[in-house]
Amino acid sequence: MDTQKKILLVEDDQGLASVYVTRLEAEGFSVLHVPNGEDALSKTLEFRPDLIILDVMMPKISGFDVLDILRNTPETANVRIIMLTALSQDSDMEKAKSLGVDDYLVKSQVVIADVVERIKYHLGMGGAPPPEGSSTPAPDADDEDASSTDDSTTEEAEASEDGGGDDDGEDGQQTTEA
Repeated sequence: MDTQKKILLVEDDQGLASVYVTRLEAEGFSVLHVPNGEDALSKTLEFRPDLIILDVMMPKISGFDVLDILRNTPETANVRIIMLTALSQDSDMEKAKSLGVDDYLVKSQVVIADVVERIKYHLGMGGAPPPEGSSTPAPDADDEDASSTDDSTTEEAEASEDGGGDDDGEDGQQTTEA
């Protein structure tokens, strides 16, 4: 399957990593797990993941340092990165954002289904545009308002299927409104 999205899971808790690998593979992703930040850096260049799930507190190199290095390396600067961590302080979240994280999830506040949804969102699999600078085409890249909800795009699609909508129309027809 050539279109299979690749995810690098960086997590030192083997039990948690096993659960995530199983679920993500069941969702159709190709997953590579590494237990520390040092391995994350080397495997990112080899594996070329579409997205990285990154723990913060790990042996060898912290997730914050990994994030900083990846964002400052041209070959990895645009890889989507979701931090999945036990750190729930606002200061930790702000630090991650300042380093360029795409999403920050606190382990105690999410279930695996939430994480899968965020992954799909960032990979453009839920109709949301990918982060700026990404090489993945976004289905709704021209519709900036669609980033907050998919309802408006669904309604617009339904309206255009019914022949409605506010299109200037290539067929030259106008609505009865004057």
